[in-house]
Amino acid sequence: MAPQPTPPAPLNEPIPDDALPIGPQSGLSSIPTQYIEEQSIQQMLRNIGYDEAREDSYRLKGVQLIDSVRQSLQLPVKTFDTAAIYYHKFRIRFPSSEYNYEDVALASLFVACKVEDTIKKSKEILCAAHNLRQPHDNKTPDDKIFESPSRFTVGLERHILETIGFDFRVQYPQKLLIKMVRTILPQGSGETERKRRKFLEASYDMSIDIYKTFSPIKQSASTLVQAILELTARIMDVEPDKIKAAKGSAHHTERGCVYETLQDLLDLYTQFPKMTKIGAKFDLNRLIDVKIDINKLVSADKFQRTYDWCDRCPLDMPDVPPVTPGSATSPATNTSLSGNSTVKRKAATSEATLRFVFDAEEARKERDLVAEHFNDEYEEHETEVEETIREEPRYPANNSRSGHPHRGHGHTHNNHEWGPYSRSRHGHNSERLKGRKGHGYY
Repeated sequence: MAPQPTPPAPLNEPIPDDALPIGPQSGLSSIPTQYIEEQSIQQMLRNIGYDEAREDSYRLKGVQLIDSVRQSLQLPVKTFDTAAIYYHKFRIRFPSSEYNYEDVALASLFVACKVEDTIKKSKEILCAAHNLRQPHDNKTPDDKIFESPSRFTVGLERHILETIGFDFRVQYPQKLLIKMVRTILPQGSGETERKRRKFLEASYDMSIDIYKTFSPIKQSASTLVQAILELTARIMDVEPDKIKAAKGSAHHTERGCVYETLQDLLDLYTQFPKMTKIGAKFDLNRLIDVKIDINKLVSADKFQRTYDWCDRCPLDMPDVPPVTPGSATSPATNTSLSGNSTVKRKAATSEATLRFVFDAEEARKERDLVAEHFNDEYEEHETEVEETIREEPRYPANNSRSGHPHRGHGHTHNNHEWGPYSRSRHGHNSERLKGRKGHGYY
C-alpha cells in the first residue's frame, strides 16, 4: 500500500513555541540615556585624554559657532538647543584629534535642522559659516568649494546619530522660562514693565549661555529654568527670595541639582566672561560676589559641589597623553583638500549587530531570554579507573662462550656494523683478515 501524503498544515494557525527555530544572537543592545551624570562625564573625558585648558575653549567656540550660524540662517532657538546637546554628547566621547570642533558643530546643526523640521542643506550651513568667518569673501551655497566639505558633513551625520543612540529627546528651557517669568513678575506699566523686560532679556541670554556648559545634558529643563531665574535675580537684585519661594517639589527637581547648575554657570561667567552674553553686560566683580554667596549657601545646606557624587566609585586615570587636534587637515576648514565622503570610525569591539533600544526593561527581558539559549552549561563527574602498570622488558645478558664479554675488541654479538660480510665466532670479519700478511691473532 502506497504511503499517504501528509496533509498540509491549516493556514493562519499559530506555530507552537517548541517548533520555533533558535536564531542567531540578537547582537549588542545600546540603551540611550537622556541625561548623563557629572561623574560619568568626567570619566568619559579622562578616557579620551581631555586637556581642560584647550578643550574648554573648543567647547565654547563650537557652541558660539552654532549660535552664530543659527542666527545667520534665521533658525529658531530650539534648533540651537538640539544642536548644542548633540555637540556635547559627541565631543565627550571623541577627542579633538579625530574630529575638528568646527566640523562637529556644523554637522550637529545639520542633524538638528532635520530633527526640528527646520531643514537646511549642508551646503547652506557651510556657506553661512564661511561667510561669517570671511565676510570679505562671500560665497553662495552653489559654489564648488563646498562640495567636498558637504560630503564630509553628510558622512559625519550618521556618526552623530549613532553617538546619541538615535535618541532625539531634547529639552527646551526657553519656553518654560518665559512662562515662569510671566508668573513671578506679572505685567505692569512704566518702571515695573521696564524692569520686567530687562529681567526677561537677561534670563533669556543666560538660557543661551547655559548651553556652553554641560548642564543641559545633566539636568532637566525645570532645573535649568530655576537656576537661571535665581541667578538672574541675584545679579540684578530683583527679589531673589520671591524667586526662590516660587520653586518647590511641584517642579520635579532637587535643590542640590539647582546648586550644581548655578555653580556651573558662575564658573563659566568668572572664567570666560568675554565669551558669554551675560559676562559682557555685568561687572566681573559683581559675578564673583554672587559666586561667593552661592558657595556659602551650598555649605550651609550641606550640599556637595556635584549632586549625587559617589565617593566609592573612584575615577580611573588612564595614561592617555593629550593630542593636538587636526584642525589644519579638516575638510571644513581647509578648502584645498579634497576630503572624503566617509568618516573615520572607532574600531568595533565585536562583529555583532548594534541595535538601539529605548525601553530598558524590555532590553533586560530580551537579554535574559536570549541567554537561556547561548549559555554553555557543563557537568563535572569523577570516575575511578584502574590502570595496569606495564613491566619493563628484560633482555638476556650479552656474554660469550667463556662467560665474559669481548671487551678488548669493542664489539658485541649484536653488532651488525659490518652487514655485507660474514662474521666469525669471535665477531670479526674473517674475509678481510684472510689476505693480509702480518695481521691476525695466531
